[in-house]
Amino acid sequence: MRKAVSLFAGAGGLDIGIKRAGFDVKLAVELEETYCETLKANHPDLNVKQGDIMEYTKERIYKEAGLEPNEELDLFFGGSPCQSFSTAGKRLAFGDERGQAMLKFAELVEEIQPKIFFIENVTGLLNARLKHVSVEEQKTRELLPEEQKGSALTYLLQQFPSYEVKYETLNAANYGVAQTRERVFVLGVKKSIKEEFFFPKPTHSKNGQDGKERWKTFGDVLKELHIKEHHYVNYSPERLKWMKMIPKGGGNWRDLRPYGDDVVREAMGGAYSSGGGKVGFFRRVSVNKPAPTLLTSPSQNSTNIGHPYEDRPLSIEEYIAIQEFPAGYKVAGTLIQQYTQIGNAVPTRLAEALGKSIYEFLGKIEAPKDELVHAVL
Repeated sequence: MRKAVSLFAGAGGLDIGIKRAGFDVKLAVELEETYCETLKANHPDLNVKQGDIMEYTKERIYKEAGLEPNEELDLFFGGSPCQSFSTAGKRLAFGDERGQAMLKFAELVEEIQPKIFFIENVTGLLNARLKHVSVEEQKTRELLPEEQKGSALTYLLQQFPSYEVKYETLNAANYGVAQTRERVFVLGVKKSIKEEFFFPKPTHSKNGQDGKERWKTFGDVLKELHIKEHHYVNYSPERLKWMKMIPKGGGNWRDLRPYGDDVVREAMGGAYSSGGGKVGFFRRVSVNKPAPTLLTSPSQNSTNIGHPYEDRPLSIEEYIAIQEFPAGYKVAGTLIQQYTQIGNAVPTRLAEALGKSIYEFLGKIEAPKDELVHAVL
């Protein structure tokens, strides 16, 4: 079986998908103790180690993974912390310790030399600046190369000199997940392999065009979900008052307009006159569309993820179902910690799709030449 090592394992979304694709995950490293509890509770056979990636070397990884010093690793992967690249944060890129963890990942890739690696992050990585520059400075002077949009990604790609590296934004909905979650995957193949890797082709499309299946909707998830007791955070009395005014089946703050401008102003507060789309305010998930990107809290002002029919946020059980973790998946910690773990995860179906494409690619490059010729004929 092909061997893999996972860093930034979180609640296990990537690991589940990669294992389903056929890989033997020899080691899963995670910093947070609560996340490790989640992994161990659901994957008793997974070799989970709590540790800080910044303290790891090839020697330590091989020792904890039970690998011989001369063994070649097939796949090295992880979903690194996204806060330093998220548009909701300060966007300090590699100036943030969480961004530095991504550079440490690159250092380990070059030290270990796996056949293939990939790392996942938010789409904010695509236009993040290597060096932060204020909005005022952007208007008043010419920016240096490291201050330009996209310079952080350019710098990251330069950290893998032994690899042919490419990156692509994958939308989970295009692979059968009931969620329009977009994430960037940076993937590298050792230059010695001399074959080009291609990311998996989408199997689904919005309306089922081009011979693909239609996007899976949250309504589809509800039909499949049979949960006796849901666990969720409660709205404040003020928030609940406004949520009850949003139409059942899907909607957001714009649906308050028929009640009058004064009502909208009161509900939105200072956000009424602010810029941006404000699509997350008082949002009920539509039953006729995939869920929006699941976040670490479904009840914040600008990122509300409300149930389409009930006057509450989505439950942790619904989060688990949308992310396609196994039914009954046990998530450790407080309810807020549970939302954070599942909300941060890569949907397992998307991870499996990418994992299968990597597995098949490895089989192709390792097949004897006569087998390849026969396959072509």
